[in-house]
Amino acid sequence: MAQLDTLDLIVLACLLVGTVAYFTKGTYWGIPKDPYAGSYALANGAKAGKTRNIIEKMDESEKNCVVFYGSQTGTAEDYASRLSKEGSQRFGLKTMTADLEDYDYANLDTFPEDKIAMFVLATYGEGEPTDNAVDFYEFITGEDVSFSNGGGVDDKPLKNLTFITFGLGNNTYEHYNSMVRLVNKALVKLGAQRIGNPGEGDDGAGTMEEDFLAWKEPMWAEMKETIGLEEREAVYEPVFSITEREDLNADANEVYLGEPNKNHLEGSQRGPYNSHNPYIAPIVESREIFTVKDRNCLHMEIDVKGSNITYQTGDHIAVWPTNAGKEVDRFMNILGLLDKRHQVITVKALDSTAKVPFPTPTTYDAAVRYHMEICGPVSRQFVASLAAFAPNETAKAEITRLGNDKDYFSDKIAGEYLNIAQVLQKVEPNYKWTNVPFTLLIEGINKIQPRYYSISSSSLVQKDKISITAVVEEIRIPGSDNIVKGVTTNYLLALKQKQHGDPNPDPHGLTYAITGPRNKYDGIHVPVHVRHSNFKLPSDPSKPIIMVGPGSGVAPFRGFIQERAAQRNNGDVVGQTVLFYGCRKPSEDYLYKDEWDHYKKALGPAFSLFTAFSRETNKKVYVQHRLQENAALINELLEKEKANFYVCGDAANMAREVNIILGKIISEQRGISLEKGEEIVKNMRSSNQYQEDVWS
Repeated sequence: MAQLDTLDLIVLACLLVGTVAYFTKGTYWGIPKDPYAGSYALANGAKAGKTRNIIEKMDESEKNCVVFYGSQTGTAEDYASRLSKEGSQRFGLKTMTADLEDYDYANLDTFPEDKIAMFVLATYGEGEPTDNAVDFYEFITGEDVSFSNGGGVDDKPLKNLTFITFGLGNNTYEHYNSMVRLVNKALVKLGAQRIGNPGEGDDGAGTMEEDFLAWKEPMWAEMKETIGLEEREAVYEPVFSITEREDLNADANEVYLGEPNKNHLEGSQRGPYNSHNPYIAPIVESREIFTVKDRNCLHMEIDVKGSNITYQTGDHIAVWPTNAGKEVDRFMNILGLLDKRHQVITVKALDSTAKVPFPTPTTYDAAVRYHMEICGPVSRQFVASLAAFAPNETAKAEITRLGNDKDYFSDKIAGEYLNIAQVLQKVEPNYKWTNVPFTLLIEGINKIQPRYYSISSSSLVQKDKISITAVVEEIRIPGSDNIVKGVTTNYLLALKQKQHGDPNPDPHGLTYAITGPRNKYDGIHVPVHVRHSNFKLPSDPSKPIIMVGPGSGVAPFRGFIQERAAQRNNGDVVGQTVLFYGCRKPSEDYLYKDEWDHYKKALGPAFSLFTAFSRETNKKVYVQHRLQENAALINELLEKEKANFYVCGDAANMAREVNIILGKIISEQRGISLEKGEEIVKNMRSSNQYQEDVWS
C-alpha cells in the first residue's frame, strides 16, 4: 500500500470537512434566518434556533391542524387566525397558524394523515405570491419538486396530506385568485386530498368578507363529515394573557412606546430594513402639488443616504403609519381605557405557536396608536364575537343581530365604512364597553400594515432620495355623516404641515404623534422600507414605451421619464417615450405640470404627452379617449417597434377600460377580429410587454 504524503493528508482532511459541512447544513450552519430576528420576537424572549420543520412543531405543541397564510396586507393572516380560533373553540381542534416563510416544505410528504393543513393565500399584484409565500409557491408549483423521501409527481408524494384552501383576490386584475388556484392544482397533482371546494374572496367586488363567511360554513360541514368532528358551543378562549405591570411606569427604558423592535427601543436602528424593521428616514422636502384648497396631493423627498437602502426605478416605498389621535381617543373612550391609557402591560402568548403582534412591555395607548388597525373596516364575525361582552341586554341584542344578519350589517355598518369604535358607539353610545377583553381586541383587530406608494423618482438620478406622490384621502359616504380619512396620507400631510412651520398640525381635524415614540421621529422623520417591484423600464433605453397614468398614477412615470432624460443626457439613444395623463382640470390638479416642459426639452421629439381633462368642459374626457384618438401611433409602436405598454392607477375602472380599448385598437388597426386583438393583449401581459401597477 502506498504511503500517504502530506498533500494527500491535506486533501483527505478537506474532503472530510466538506462532507461533514454538507450533511450538517441546516442543522449546525446555514440555518435560515428568522425573519423576526432583531425585531419584536427577540424583544419578547423568543428562543433562538426555532424549528423550521412544521411537523416537528405540530408534534411538540400537540397540534392536529395548521393554518398557513400568505399575506401582504394582513387580511389573509386575519382570516387564518379566525379559522384557527373557530376550529379550536367550535370544534375542539388543536390549531395553530403558521407564516409560510417560517417553515420548510420538503417534508410535507411526511405530513401525518391524522392532521389537517389549511392554506389561506392572497394573490398580490398581477398574479404574484405575497412576499412571505414566494418560496412556498415556487417550491410547490415547480416542475421538478423534490420531497424528503424522494419520488416524483407520479408517486403522489402528498397522498397523506389532507388540505383546505381559501384565496383572497381582486377580480379587477387579470390573474384573479391565481395563487390559490395554482397551489390547489399543484397539491392535488401531488396526491393531496382536499376537503370542500377552494374558497375565493373578491376584494374587487367588495364581497371579500361575505365570500369568506359563505365559504367557511359548508367547509366546516364537510370537514365534520369527513373526519368526524363534533361541534360544541363556542366559548371565547383567549390566545394571549395581559398583565398590568404595577412595577413599571411608561417612562421606564424597557417599555415600548411604539418602537417596532429592540434596536429601535435602544436608539440604534440597524438594517436590513424590511417589513419587520423600518428605517426612520428624514423628510428633506415636502410640498403641495394641487392648486385647490379642498383637496391635497403631496410630493415628498425621503432621504435614505447611509441606510444601505437601495431602490430601482418603479419600486414601491412603504410608509409605516400612526393612528390619528382623534381615533385613538375614540377607541380608548368607548372601551373605558382613557384613565389607564398609559398603564404598562405585558402581553404573553398562552400557546407556544401564537405570536404576540407587537413588542412588550408596552402601554394600552402605544399598542392602539402604533400597532392596531383601529380605523379599518370591521368584520361581521368579529362584531358577533363582542355580543357576550355587551354592556346591557339591549346592546347585546343589537350586536347579535348585526353579527347574524348580513343585509342589516351591510346597511348599518359596512355601507357606512364604520370602524370598530364607531360601531360600538352606534350600538350603545351611553355606556362604556368595559367588559370587552383587551386580548379579544388584539386578536380581532388586524395589525396595522405599512402602506405602499409607487416611487416617483429615478434611482439613476437620485439614488439616495426617494420621491413619494400621494393624494390625501378623504371620502364622503353618500347618505352618511361619516367621512373616511386616509390613515397614512393624513399622517404625511401632518408631517408636511409641521415641516412648513405649523406647531400643531391637525389635517382634516386629525392630530398625530408625529414626533414618534420618545420623540425619536422629531426633526420630521417617517418610518419606511422599500419593496421591490416587477414594474420596470426595458433594459434597452432605445425601446419605446407607452405609459398611461391618470391622477397619482403618473407617479412611477415621473421616475421613468426622469430616468430616460438622464440617459439621453448621458449620450444613450432613447426610444419614443409617450405619456397619457389625465386629471380633472389643468388649473386644479395637473401634477408636475412644469416638469413636463423640462423633460420635453431634455428628450426632444422622443417625448410625447397627451392630456385628458375630465371636468374642463361639459364633455368628460379620459385617458382611454386619448388612446383611441392616437390609435395609429400606439399600434405602430407596439407592432413595429415592440414598445412596452404600462398602466398605473385605478384597477376597477381606468385600468380595465384601458385593457379593453387596447384590444379594440389592435383589432381595428390590424384588420383582425376583436377576439384576436384581445388575445394579443393577453400575450403582451404574459410576456411582460404590458405591465400594470394598479390598486382598487
